[in-house]
Amino acid sequence: MDDTTAVPLIVHSAARDPVEALNGLLRRAGIAAHCTWIPALQDLPDALEQLNPELLLCCPGAADELRRIAAARDQVSSILPLIAIRDEVDESRIAEDMTQGARDTVSLRQPGRVHAVIARELHSFRLERTLNATLRASQDYRSQLEVVLQRSADAIAQVQEGILVDANGSWLELFGFVEATGLVGQPVMDLFDDATQAPLKAALTACLQGHWSNHPLKAGAVLGDGTTIPLTLTLTRGEYDGAPSVRLIVAAQKRDDQQLARELETAMQSDPGTGLPTRRHLLTALQDRLQRPVAGGLRYLVCVRPDKFSSIEREVGVLASEQFLIAIANIVGSLLGPHDLAGHFGGTSLLLLLERGNRRDVEAWCENLLERVGRQAFQVDSHTLRATCTVGVGVVPLNKPDLNAAVMDALEALRRGRERGGNQVITVDRADNDTRVQAYDQIWVKHIKTALMENRFRLNQQPIAALGGEQLKMFDVAIRMLDAQGKEVLPSEFLPAAARNDLLKNIDRWVIGASLSFAAKRKPDLLFVRLSRDSALDASLLPWLELQLKSTLADPKRLCLQITEEVAARQLQQTAQVVQGLRERGLRFAIEHFGTGRDPQSLLAALPLDFVKIDGSLMQGLTGNAALQQRVRGIVDAARARGVQTVAERIEDANTMAVVWQLGVQYIQGYFVHAPEEVVLKS
Repeated sequence: MDDTTAVPLIVHSAARDPVEALNGLLRRAGIAAHCTWIPALQDLPDALEQLNPELLLCCPGAADELRRIAAARDQVSSILPLIAIRDEVDESRIAEDMTQGARDTVSLRQPGRVHAVIARELHSFRLERTLNATLRASQDYRSQLEVVLQRSADAIAQVQEGILVDANGSWLELFGFVEATGLVGQPVMDLFDDATQAPLKAALTACLQGHWSNHPLKAGAVLGDGTTIPLTLTLTRGEYDGAPSVRLIVAAQKRDDQQLARELETAMQSDPGTGLPTRRHLLTALQDRLQRPVAGGLRYLVCVRPDKFSSIEREVGVLASEQFLIAIANIVGSLLGPHDLAGHFGGTSLLLLLERGNRRDVEAWCENLLERVGRQAFQVDSHTLRATCTVGVGVVPLNKPDLNAAVMDALEALRRGRERGGNQVITVDRADNDTRVQAYDQIWVKHIKTALMENRFRLNQQPIAALGGEQLKMFDVAIRMLDAQGKEVLPSEFLPAAARNDLLKNIDRWVIGASLSFAAKRKPDLLFVRLSRDSALDASLLPWLELQLKSTLADPKRLCLQITEEVAARQLQQTAQVVQGLRERGLRFAIEHFGTGRDPQSLLAALPLDFVKIDGSLMQGLTGNAALQQRVRGIVDAARARGVQTVAERIEDANTMAVVWQLGVQYIQGYFVHAPEEVVLKS
């Protein structure tokens, strides 16, 4: 043994000679031992308690002395090894002594065996002592946990392999159960609505694997009486009965006087059935929101109205029809993003403000709403109803937002949709046909050219997170322009004019040059930089890139150029040539807004891609749409088969993140990860 700490031993014998002999034997064997001689048996129990030895040796005399020594040992510590010392040892003697309580019998005439037995018993004793201590600590922890669970105001449940195995009183009360027997042993998914099950299943798996970081998960809880309420779940990894588990926590509402006042004010401004703001308060909230500039993307006003409501009202009655309207409002509310506003506008209409990355995202959101309403079986008293709705969309201009004009556009779009039979999405965008576009462009062209000459463009970076847990510095690069007063101008304001007036190539080259300088100085793992169609088809791009790489000394593998799926599909041959040229120079290549075109799989086969960025419109309503999840999984599987990595665009909440992780997506970007921030290059 290499243990240099003196091992406490007790030796019981009538004479001292065995103690001296044993001390010498152990010292020669390299075991540092402190032997205490106890000649009288009646003193042994006190010695065992006071000295806390790791081994007890004895030289038994009378026939039953060994049995009495073992009994004294058992009163204090039954796991303490007892070794008998005899003059002669054989198999029958060892067997007899073991039946009387000894672990083994040795003879000092065989020092090698004495050393081996003592080393074995010391090792065994220490392992057993450690195990017992661990079990006691575990039992204490379990007892403390049970006390916390039962006394906690938070609703807490333990889940193992999808089964609810424990729940505290607050959880039972929340879900409307009197006893745990009604819940324990049941699949936890039975407690949540269909739209919650996919993200919850993914989050449970991620939490067990250590990939979940206390992200709040939105859930629709199905209570004991069949009603559904919205909850926010926190997931933490734990242990139950010695096996890994996931703890679901619904935090208790801690209210102070100010919070109560705020909740009372909100309640007074909201419809009691749906909890959504009434018309006057909604319009006030919309006006306040439009006063603040959007952080990125576009704004749309959306008007939603159920189709043929008068027929439903006649069928179920005026009072019962309110249940139907509340159910419609709940579906709308379940699909809203963290920055959206919604409320009652008048009659049966709901008015929403959606902030999304682009028009496709809004259209996808609206189509998902139609699909959710269309497949819902509405339970109204004794009636089961099927219904549809119509959605009208109006665009809110970014430069001069006009609430009145946008509302009128949404109402006009709603009217057109209803005239066409309902169950559809119609958009009115007056800017598309505005006769002032030309004059508008003249102003922007002047601003863009001046900003290029005066270097009044700035890079913005949006972090891209790895769902596998890797700590990579990956960013999606965007551009911002500063006006003459230094105020930031969003790309959605000036890029359309730049596209109509052949200025995108100039802007692209500024972005690429600035990104290469950033890569050379700050050395990120990867920067995604988008190319316009004009740049992708520009024959001079590759030679210019080569010169930029030489002048900046940037590592080319830190840059990944990306074009849209639409451009790649329409200009496949030219795109293939660009990809080949980029790869020859060490750069990487990606397709963004992937998965919405006519044949995305063919692009995977035709182009040697490094990444595909799955379009953000496919993330709208992903959590509650099994068909959409299957579509995204198909993209991920096809990409993985060709060694192409996947990024999910515009992830806005933890529920969607959980689902895309479950589907095998490797990276995500969006406001849930981080809002864009300005790139600062330090000299």
